[in-house]
Amino acid sequence: MILILISILVGSVALDQLTKWLAVVYLQGEPSFPIWQDVLHFTFVKNEGAAFGMLADHRWVFMTFSTVAIIGLSIYLFGFCKENKLVKICFAMIIGGGIGNMIDRVALGYVVDFIDFTLIDFAVFNVADSFVTVGACILLVYYLRETVKEIRHSKKGTAGKAEHEVENAEDTDAT
Repeated sequence: MILILISILVGSVALDQLTKWLAVVYLQGEPSFPIWQDVLHFTFVKNEGAAFGMLADHRWVFMTFSTVAIIGLSIYLFGFCKENKLVKICFAMIIGGGIGNMIDRVALGYVVDFIDFTLIDFAVFNVADSFVTVGACILLVYYLRETVKEIRHSKKGTAGKAEHEVENAEDTDAT
């Protein structure tokens, strides 16, 4: 499993850096390139802020937070995580995406973004952002599902215990 996780992590960083390199070579200084007119465009953007360009004047805060998060998640994933394969894969995706954007911040001082969903006027983003977002969303759905299962299981246990107590009370009353 470790080899799979490392492959996902390295693969996500490599795919992110390759697509950003292509964006710099082919999109920088060019007008937005429509893949699907008014829906999906490739648009070169230098993102000097955090996710989706927020708080551009606080670069070092994001670098510090990202570094701590990448190190912490890596230590957890490779040292302590006892979760199933899906959870581990999600953590590898999140770490890989974080590393991809960290490389840009350190090397360039900004993150290269180029995927532009013009249909919903969404922020321009990149492959690393996609890995982080998809990994986090899958984790969220997984943990919400597990929580619902636990709640249902505990309610069944509580209901069964209450029925048993009622039966015992009826047996005691009958004697």
